[in-house]
Amino acid sequence: MKKALSLAIAAVLAFSLTACGNSGSTAPESSAAPESSAAAESVAEPESSEAAAETTEAGNDALKIAIVSSPSGVDDGSFNEDNYNGILSFIGKHPSSTVTPVKEPTGDTAAAVQAVADIVADYDVIVCCGFQFAGITQVAQDNPDVAFILVDAFPADAEGQDTEVENIYAMQFKEQESGFFAGMAAALETKSNKVAVVNGIAYPSNVNYQYGFECGVKYVNETDGKSVEIVELPSYAGTDVTGVNVGGNYIGSFADAATGKVVGNALIDEGVDIMFVAAGDSGNGVFTAAKEAEGVYVIGCDVDQYDDGANGDANVILTSGLKVMSTNVDKALETIADGSFAGGNVTLGADTDSTGYVSASGRCQLSADTITKLDAAYEKVKAGDIVPAANFNGITPDDFTVE
Repeated sequence: MKKALSLAIAAVLAFSLTACGNSGSTAPESSAAPESSAAAESVAEPESSEAAAETTEAGNDALKIAIVSSPSGVDDGSFNEDNYNGILSFIGKHPSSTVTPVKEPTGDTAAAVQAVADIVADYDVIVCCGFQFAGITQVAQDNPDVAFILVDAFPADAEGQDTEVENIYAMQFKEQESGFFAGMAAALETKSNKVAVVNGIAYPSNVNYQYGFECGVKYVNETDGKSVEIVELPSYAGTDVTGVNVGGNYIGSFADAATGKVVGNALIDEGVDIMFVAAGDSGNGVFTAAKEAEGVYVIGCDVDQYDDGANGDANVILTSGLKVMSTNVDKALETIADGSFAGGNVTLGADTDSTGYVSASGRCQLSADTITKLDAAYEKVKAGDIVPAANFNGITPDDFTVE
């Protein structure tokens, strides 16, 4: 499987090298390259290479930061926005620093790399949000005085193999853990005994969420004697980066709320009453479908999406599966500011408090019994006693066993 993944990424890189929720604060964004905007205009003229080198070697309290994201942008209420909030947190402590959001409008991997290449000379730090940016390796190596923070991917070499680059700090997350907690919550709270997971594109992170969710439902079925069904729409089955059909319900975009609503309504018509949604802005359409239905709940993804679930006097958010990116982006920026930055690849999970779920009063609608069971399972996941399936960890949901 790893060889197949390498070949898939290699194909992407070959092309790349030849071609080169609605919540929270809203920031001006450009498409593919910064245009005139309040954010762009607040940034000073590009530093020289010598000055940029000092950024990572001696520290710099005034960083020029760009965040390059998928078509859903930094106000998607989910993945991109959490990364952006990490930057804003850093700027709150270092007000001389600035940030410019750059939205790559297609989601294409080659276009994502080109979007980074187009702006690399203008910034001290570039935060790249998503698997589609794995191919920035050559851009980073050609610009050693720029620091890169890569979220949800490791840099890949020309053959598609994971590699480490001195000026890229790359973080992946064990999304399968957060998905597992979401699956448990759905299976424990469903009234119809039919639940579903809805994703954007079958990138590894999204497949991890799906597989983890399926394992969480399986865990509850076996430990609580339930028979909860996971509903899939065959016409929306996903194909991962190696060409494998992973099933599930994939909208095909992170920026298509209209199709998200279509998928949400189709699942509701099948009797689904709880949906875990990992689809960026496309997920807003699923939220709308839930709000227009009766007795249907949504589990948010990446961040606490409770505010997005407001529906008059009610709320459709049951809980949210968490992937704590903002804190980790903030920490990485601090190392750049203090001169201790080092490139490397890390995978973050419950053992570093980087995955989880929302159980706070007033931010979820879980029963006390469900929270107790989730808390017990969390400790087992944290200790490694429960290992949910993931896209490339050698375990499938069918293989997942309950000890």
